[in-house]
Amino acid sequence: MQVQPYLFFEGRCEEALEFYRTALGATVSMLMRFKESPEPPPPGTQPSGTGDKVMHACFRVGDTDVMASDGHCSGQAGFRGFSLSISVDDQAQAERMFNALAAGGSVQMPLTKTFFSPCFGMVTDRFGVAWMVIVPA
Repeated sequence: MQVQPYLFFEGRCEEALEFYRTALGATVSMLMRFKESPEPPPPGTQPSGTGDKVMHACFRVGDTDVMASDGHCSGQAGFRGFSLSISVDDQAQAERMFNALAAGGSVQMPLTKTFFSPCFGMVTDRFGVAWMVIVPA
């Protein structure tokens, strides 16, 4: 069994994918737009004018695949009640990723030494996705 995060960016998926490529070194392994679907969507499930939006994408950060979509293209992504956690090898890598994720976002906890890590911090990126960056003890 495998559990994978699936993020709905509500119209900003392509922008988010490019951001994660730059900020985290993510690689996009699959991207399908609504207009490329082999079957028409069920009536009432796709807003008009969304053919160029992302129906489904998969991107890899480190060893993890994350799935993503523009969803219903409502413009209001609702990422609440979870964080994605990134374990990195050293403080320099933690600082680079943390600062990249913080650009245009907000810091909940600056990178700092804790009882469980020599370097840990929490940030919400510009798309509203919460991240924890940690150097394991």
